[in-house]
Amino acid sequence: MYKGRVFFQSILLLLFLSNNVLGQSEFSRLDSLRGSITPEREWWDLTYYHLDINVEPEKKFISGSVTIQYEVLSEYQLMQIDLQEPLRITKIVQKGKNLSYRRFGPVHTIELKRKQKVGAIEELTIYYDGFPKEARMAPWDGGLSWKKDKNGNDFVATSCQGLGASVWWPCKDHMYDEVDSMLISVEVPEHLIDVSNGRLRAIDENKERKTKTYHWFVSNPINNYGVNINIGDYIHWNEKYQGEKGELDLDYWVLSYNEEVAKEQFKQGRKTIEAFEHWFGPYPFYEDGYKLVEAPYLGMEHQSSVTYGNKFKNGYLGKDHSYTGWGLEFDYIIIHESGHEWFANNITYKDEADMWIHESFTTYSESLYLDYWISKEASEEYNRGLRRGIGNNGTMIGPYDVNKSGSDVYDKGATLLGMIRQIINDDEKWRMILRGLGEEYYHQTVTTAQIENYISDQSDVDFSSFFDQYLRTTQLPVLEYYFAKDLLYYRWTGTVDEFKIPVDISVIEESFRIIPQSKWQSIKVKGDALTIQLNYYISSIKLQ
Repeated sequence: MYKGRVFFQSILLLLFLSNNVLGQSEFSRLDSLRGSITPEREWWDLTYYHLDINVEPEKKFISGSVTIQYEVLSEYQLMQIDLQEPLRITKIVQKGKNLSYRRFGPVHTIELKRKQKVGAIEELTIYYDGFPKEARMAPWDGGLSWKKDKNGNDFVATSCQGLGASVWWPCKDHMYDEVDSMLISVEVPEHLIDVSNGRLRAIDENKERKTKTYHWFVSNPINNYGVNINIGDYIHWNEKYQGEKGELDLDYWVLSYNEEVAKEQFKQGRKTIEAFEHWFGPYPFYEDGYKLVEAPYLGMEHQSSVTYGNKFKNGYLGKDHSYTGWGLEFDYIIIHESGHEWFANNITYKDEADMWIHESFTTYSESLYLDYWISKEASEEYNRGLRRGIGNNGTMIGPYDVNKSGSDVYDKGATLLGMIRQIINDDEKWRMILRGLGEEYYHQTVTTAQIENYISDQSDVDFSSFFDQYLRTTQLPVLEYYFAKDLLYYRWTGTVDEFKIPVDISVIEESFRIIPQSKWQSIKVKGDALTIQLNYYISSIKLQ
């Protein structure tokens, strides 16, 4: 998700400074319960959800239930379920028996009566209702957006990255465990439509209540924040795309009065799928299809139900955040949020601290879209333009087990990936690495270490010190150099131990690839004017 880089980096800076100045101990018990794999979570594995709710827009009220099916991995009798206030659980039932629970903030610890036997498939149903947190600045603060369209119809949507899906429904609210499949049933006023993830299975008319219930089924694993509801006066159209895995349904849902402008702007959806299948491999959710859905906020990467609110303009609300001109060649939200289908929804981080995996690759995907449709030169220029958004105010990896992300995960992350491409210096190999990531970690949750090791192994380049430098410090490597007697002397300073990456340079018109280290080295050259290839995000100092 794009979070408005200046705003988002400012918030992350405040979090980083408070966390690092005050120390890890300043995180609360609730932070740990939210962000860690607690004993009450680790003993059971999600297999299926049925979320069955009634949404009443005029009251800003939700009521309903979620049935949770799970496999028992080890014997334990306490289960953690999360639900954020002011929503409340009204009843929990397993095999016809009401279960008791203890609540600590959003954490509900359920006491199970049935003995939980290893290998057994069990289920329970949680009933709840209330007035969920209203998103004041969606998607950044998260919750429910209760809006009206220009015709006065209700226009409602969810967004909850980071904050957690438990802001609007009871769930196992941690990224490490994705449910295998899910049924989403949403009852809405009869004049409105709900659009959620996956395929529409059925629509039930409830004439006495003057409502309709939309049943959407997700057949692929899905992370909690990827689940969404979108309620409005929608119109719909569909097209078929012949992709790498066969026929893919592309569905579009927009407010009725935006049909004409949307049909033109949403042509970029098809172009996005084509470009990203080239770079990243097959779209990961053929079974569930691909949707672009208009929403009352900027946008979000909800799986197979990508939400859109970029006002049908190219760029980011009509602006090019790369300041190169290339950012106005595409609709930022369509390309960025669709890129998350590969990095966030297919490959998902286990811990919020590793958010860079989602945002770095997806921000980098913007330049790859340009690469595919315009040129490599445009791609690289755009990617270099993003450096203006880098703050280097905190490390890209955040603190683990407390549901906190790192800093600079967007623009700095895209910059690093462009630099890796330069170092590998083989575009086809780089493309196979990107595609290989999607295949190796298909529908999985991952750690930073897995991504680092895969790139190093597949490229035959040891990127360990590279990742240590850029993900775990805020320092820019400094290439110090000087000329003496037809020799160029060079070394690294300001780096982690054993930092060792090649750098492409030229002296006058002669090109070299050097591998600086902390000790001085030299090569013979003709001239005394050094140029560093532009894709390297490093600093340099010429010594006299």
